[in-house]
Amino acid sequence: MDGKFMRNQRVSAITKILIENPNKVINLNVFTNMLNAAKSTISEDIVIVRESLKRLEMGTIETISGAAGGVKFVCDISKEECEKFLEDLCKELQNQNRVILGNFLYLTDILSSPRYLKKAGTILASKFISNEIDYVVTVETKGIPLAYEVANKLGVELIIVRRGNKITEGTTISINYLSGSSNRIQTMSLSKKSLPSGSKCIFIDDFMKAGGTASGIKHLLQEFQSELLGIGVLIDDRSVENKLMEDYIALVEYDAPKDNKSAIVRISEKLDS
Repeated sequence: MDGKFMRNQRVSAITKILIENPNKVINLNVFTNMLNAAKSTISEDIVIVRESLKRLEMGTIETISGAAGGVKFVCDISKEECEKFLEDLCKELQNQNRVILGNFLYLTDILSSPRYLKKAGTILASKFISNEIDYVVTVETKGIPLAYEVANKLGVELIIVRRGNKITEGTTISINYLSGSSNRIQTMSLSKKSLPSGSKCIFIDDFMKAGGTASGIKHLLQEFQSELLGIGVLIDDRSVENKLMEDYIALVEYDAPKDNKSAIVRISEKLDS
């Protein structure tokens, strides 16, 4: 573009580009060409962005050396902001009107709200940011928006596993798995084109009951010679004992109402597991 940009304009543009492309390495030439500035000037601007984000605990800017290097934004959230968000989420979920027939928890509005999804996605992504993850995996349907947010923050693709087979998926790999809560045999499938062999994945879902779905995902990934590095869920149902999966991260815990008592929702002990 023609003309010079003032420093505050350059800093604003650099911040926007980095935050909108998390975990993606952006070469400095992108900024020099866009902002009509020397590399030394852009480097000074990036220092300002890095220090501001670090001070606000909004994330970090990492420098990648080498000819193909540059800088990338790594998401984060302050402990105080995380705790405040989860406390507000617990209060919202504590509403007795959310418990519907069968002691199920109504979550549709939460799982379609950008206000909740962006923060929840950032928290979960920050727990896996140090892993070299290739894909985020989820199962249709309600967990998709949350999984998408996590994938976006990690800068990787989202893979959606189907319940049953879809003609449009082409050749698929299917497995039968046992639902941990109902002890029913169910089926999940994934197109052979979806996941390269040897991929490293995490599984993100909205709700962990007994862990049957997560266990099924683990075995499905094994069919692709791929690895499940971690599991993250929004809500963990603690009323279910002897879960099929124990190694996972959850944001909040839910105890279904019993003996005419209200449901209990609290920040999960597994958040830092």
